[in-house]
Amino acid sequence: MRLWDTHNYASLVMSNIDFSRLSSFIYTNYGIKLHQSKKTMLEGRLHKRLKELGLPSFRAYCDYVFSAEGQRSELVQMIDLVTTNKTDFFREAVHFDYLMNEVLPLHQRSKPLGSQFKIWSAGCSTGEEPYTMAMVLSEYAEANHAFNFNVFGTDISTRVLESAITAIYSLEKVQPVPLTFKQKYLLKSKDKRSPTVRVVPELRAKVSFDRLNFIDGDFSSVPAFNVIFCRNVLIYFDRETQEKVVRKLCSKLDPGGFLFLGHSESITNMDLPLVQVQPTTFKKI
Repeated sequence: MRLWDTHNYASLVMSNIDFSRLSSFIYTNYGIKLHQSKKTMLEGRLHKRLKELGLPSFRAYCDYVFSAEGQRSELVQMIDLVTTNKTDFFREAVHFDYLMNEVLPLHQRSKPLGSQFKIWSAGCSTGEEPYTMAMVLSEYAEANHAFNFNVFGTDISTRVLESAITAIYSLEKVQPVPLTFKQKYLLKSKDKRSPTVRVVPELRAKVSFDRLNFIDGDFSSVPAFNVIFCRNVLIYFDRETQEKVVRKLCSKLDPGGFLFLGHSESITNMDLPLVQVQPTTFKKI
């Protein structure tokens, strides 16, 4: 019999000591700051792991996470549950308008004919943002035949990356997609009981995905990009970590390239090689 079978799942409570151990580890290794007010959230999300592992308490879970075996096999599972992945197609649509109307024409004028346009969705979650990028860029390519592009999406969660690669979405999720784009870029499933759509193969082929922890190293494995979207990611970091992450993003941005942040994020008074061109949109100088 597993240890779990002798304990009441609903009665398990995370102590302040256990929360401190876990939150300190998460901050040090992933940059995500969990204040005391997040204890109930963390407790709720990790209940499932205790049950699956047959562990009787959060203290036992902490001991497991910090063991050699836990370090090898549990960290990805834990961070998948800790991270919040909220995204939508065409979220903050003004950014895509600026991309289409300002950034892409500038790229066409200033870069050699046929040079590849590279764009990075940093913190891509389940893929709605990079596939929105691919739709917009495909529309531009239709009108500008020398234009070609590549979209790169990264996230710390392997769970959401698997969903992004599969590229299957509910009808509710694709509501923000314009009708003409739905007809061109989304395929309806034949299952009437559970209707879904999938991004067409031609568009999926233009998007690649990989796992990336913003706190790890200097992004040496990441190439340079013309545009980086890092929206609604910095809000999970403290100010010091935010500046470190944005500085690393800037190092992967071509001179004259653009960085897009979320509407609630600010880099005011940070020492960065950026100039603001519109709200939450910055150009590398």
